[in-house]
Amino acid sequence: MVLCPARPPRGTRNSHGATGATRSRAFMFPYFIMLIFCGIPLFFMELSFGQFASQGCLGVWKISPMFKGVGYGMMVVSTYIGIYYNVVISIAFYYFFSSMTPVLPWAYCNNPWNTPDCVGVLDASNLTNGSQPNALSGNLSHLLNHTLKRTSPSEEYWRLYVLKLSDDIGNFGEVRLPLLGCLGVSWVVVFLCLIRGVKSSGKVVYFTATFPYVVLTILFVRGVTLEGAFTGIMYYLTPQWDKILEAKVWGDAASQIFYSLGCAWGGLITMASYNKFHNNCYRDSVIISITNCATSVYAGFVIFSILGFMAKHLGVDVSRVADHGPGLAFVAYPEALTLLPISPLWSLLFFFMLILLGLGTQFCLLETLVTAIVDEVGNEWILQKKTYVTLAVAVAGFLLGIPLTSQAGIYWLLLMDNYAASFSLVVISCIMCVSIMYIYGHRNYFQDIQMMLGFPPPLFFQICWRFVSPAIIFFILIFTVIQYRPITYNHYEYPGWAVAVGFLMALSSVICIPLYALFQLCRTDGDTLLQRLKNATKPSRDWGPALLEHQTGRYAPTIAPSPEDGFEVQPLHPDKAQIPMVGSNGSSHLQDSRI
Repeated sequence: MVLCPARPPRGTRNSHGATGATRSRAFMFPYFIMLIFCGIPLFFMELSFGQFASQGCLGVWKISPMFKGVGYGMMVVSTYIGIYYNVVISIAFYYFFSSMTPVLPWAYCNNPWNTPDCVGVLDASNLTNGSQPNALSGNLSHLLNHTLKRTSPSEEYWRLYVLKLSDDIGNFGEVRLPLLGCLGVSWVVVFLCLIRGVKSSGKVVYFTATFPYVVLTILFVRGVTLEGAFTGIMYYLTPQWDKILEAKVWGDAASQIFYSLGCAWGGLITMASYNKFHNNCYRDSVIISITNCATSVYAGFVIFSILGFMAKHLGVDVSRVADHGPGLAFVAYPEALTLLPISPLWSLLFFFMLILLGLGTQFCLLETLVTAIVDEVGNEWILQKKTYVTLAVAVAGFLLGIPLTSQAGIYWLLLMDNYAASFSLVVISCIMCVSIMYIYGHRNYFQDIQMMLGFPPPLFFQICWRFVSPAIIFFILIFTVIQYRPITYNHYEYPGWAVAVGFLMALSSVICIPLYALFQLCRTDGDTLLQRLKNATKPSRDWGPALLEHQTGRYAPTIAPSPEDGFEVQPLHPDKAQIPMVGSNGSSHLQDSRI
């Protein structure tokens, strides 16, 4: 599971300056409310869902075949995110390689790509150390506080050198070859780490999930010892209660929870399908969810301590240096790092951390798609050729990501990020929750969990699954639509046709649900529409635990199957048949298949 510091808060990343920073200060309270009543319950639901059936995001819908479109919707969302997320990783790779210099290339304004409007904090320091410090300092303060033309060297490096940003989303310009090369490196690393499925990625994740904590702690210790760090931290912790009633703030909080925990991507179901059947996924879900979001808060201290130091250095308010999303990761924070001694070292550590966090997410996304394909086909050939399926998905992801490395690539990346993987996540999760609780039946599902874990889900989770979580998601969707505002990037407003493309991407995942439901309804036997509907929504005959030893209670076979009976036993995925797993208590065990 990937921690969310690498994932910018949704809905705020397109804001600029004080507006975006103000919204983030109202973000904390809704964030924790959404974590408690939506994030943790839905996280537990997806883990228990995948672990019980030992199937990916498509195979689990034997529970109610009519809703298999939810699984396809998850695959579509994971495809979109997998395409653009590796582009973000490639940019982090580019900055990582660019940091291997004695002086960071975005530290000063004396580069060929800089404009006359560029004013760097280090250039400013050199000016104030001159012969007239008071006058120059006053002029500098006036310049930084009042002029609208001031741009930082890190911003110009990002916009004019790294991206060579075009003036419109439709003007693709040229493909940025350095970014294309880094994109290739990203996909090669992801493929090599997944070449043996979860057997290889599981070992790599031990490093990618733990080392970022070391980097965060190093940056935190360095940040809090800087002058002005306390001001930045207090700015981060002080909420603005007048913004709490804005529906967009709650929508942003919901999207960020779904985004950081991975709900509705299909990845949780996929990874849980490799768990031992009796693994305590309830304890895992609580621990992972709280640790994930606590890490986000911890990362906030790291970020805002440095930004507070930068604001103190410039003599401006923290809101003037705080940015979000790409602006925070590739403009504001890199600029702040230039003020530190041995700045290339801190820059290397920061971008290495971003790369590790991003790769962890990408492992999960790619494994979700590959597992869904392999489980869906399910024959011996594809089970033996899973490496080739992984390679094909990686190559397709690289080719589809090439347009995002063009001069208009950042416009498309943000469009996909805001529409393709935004409200569709909460819609998919809401429908999944309703279908399990009300179509399959909450009593049936609670009995399944009791059979798997030895105890039913706690009363709080039962109430959230049946009532609270779907209701909160529904009302957030309604008010988000009412208060909808078109996407912008800095001062650029997206044209109507681009917004329409964004809505089409968002609908492309959600539309899978009704389309597949109609398809399943048409192919289901029944004399009347009502009979077909009942047959299409009831569980398949092969729904239940994958291993015969776990098929007890109502899943116990009445007659032991034999070859003479004509029963066909579908082969279990090799990785799920016998693979060393690490349980929640840290002990290693084997999941043994006797099928």
